[in-house]
Amino acid sequence: MEKKLFDILKERGYVKDLTHETEIINLVNGEPMTFYLGIDPTADSLHIGHFFALTLFRWLQDFGHHGIILIGGATALIGDPTGKSDMRKMLSKEEVEHNKAEVKELVKKFVKTDGDNPAIIVDNTDWICDKTYVDFMRDIGVHFNVNNMLSADCYKKRLENGGLTFLEMGYMLMQAFDFVHLNKEFGCKLQIGGSDQWGNILAGVDLSRKIGFSEGKKIEPLFGFTCPLLIKADGEKMGKTASGTLWVSRDKTTPFDFFQAWMNSFDEDVERSLSFFTRIEISDIKKLCTSDIREAKKLLAFEVTKLVHGEEEALKAKQTAEELFSNKGISDNMPSTTISKDLLDINIIDLLVETKLVSSKSEARRLIEQSGISLNQEKVNSTEQIVTIDDLKNNSLVIQKGKKVFLKVNFE
Repeated sequence: MEKKLFDILKERGYVKDLTHETEIINLVNGEPMTFYLGIDPTADSLHIGHFFALTLFRWLQDFGHHGIILIGGATALIGDPTGKSDMRKMLSKEEVEHNKAEVKELVKKFVKTDGDNPAIIVDNTDWICDKTYVDFMRDIGVHFNVNNMLSADCYKKRLENGGLTFLEMGYMLMQAFDFVHLNKEFGCKLQIGGSDQWGNILAGVDLSRKIGFSEGKKIEPLFGFTCPLLIKADGEKMGKTASGTLWVSRDKTTPFDFFQAWMNSFDEDVERSLSFFTRIEISDIKKLCTSDIREAKKLLAFEVTKLVHGEEEALKAKQTAEELFSNKGISDNMPSTTISKDLLDINIIDLLVETKLVSSKSEARRLIEQSGISLNQEKVNSTEQIVTIDDLKNNSLVIQKGKKVFLKVNFE
């Protein structure tokens, strides 16, 4: 018997919190309905956490449900305080406009926006920014109890640090109003998102009910569905790497670095990641992870890179990794940088800093002392070593940091 969508999502680990379990199961397994996912354009790219939520969006869309992507042009001007110990950096309106354009284009890579059952992309600037402060507070703020808001998880860290601002308090009101607006305009019944958004999603569900009650109307309930946060075996968020955030834009994270990040997954995380980011049968995933975890990592890295950057880039990244980690130690497609020939006869520590392989001279010194730096496959044994023209091969050299980081340095 063919599996129903909710069973598929539960088997693959997508289900964390549900506002109304029975109703949502029937909704997801039933006739086409309208749902939405919100993304705040706080950066000009998407990170792997956004991408994970978009895979849930795509499952729902592929089973016939009608999806809305909400780009939070208005909410990005406030900043979600969820899980933050400090207030987010406030973005200018110009920065948010730039980010919105970039994020909209990236979203189109992962969800269908044309053809059969296309998703629509909306911007909450269109219905929030035209409202006056007094009107918004009279229409929406009147339904929020401050005591209840302060007990929500999304504000706890900011409260613990004694710095919650009135500006941040407004975020929940705005996101709740988004849900009510989308329900009114598009018949949207379900909001999906990461489990860190649970408090904000509940606020939207509750706001709809309160507005209906105040207007003497019987309102059909709204529903919330969250997926778990991507947490690695070491307790850190997935997508946080030694070199920073794992972005889906190649301008921020190269396809090779993206590929390598998945190759470097903890063994314990591979099965779950394959369940989330591929559509391989769960039984096949379990079998592969049990029999050959190294091959499972290769499959994970290739499939996710293909999904984000396309098959050509995935094949290139795979070939580069195979060449670098063979006896060659070099590849035509390996990460590279170019610096001036005037920097020859440079101390190895200064070269590591110049190429941004390390963040400080002290880190460079520590790596060299721990035999963690190689030059053209030869260990660097002295912090006093000078890099000269004799070290170059075709005006370049290869630096290796640790076991997994390679950089070709071209001197021009």
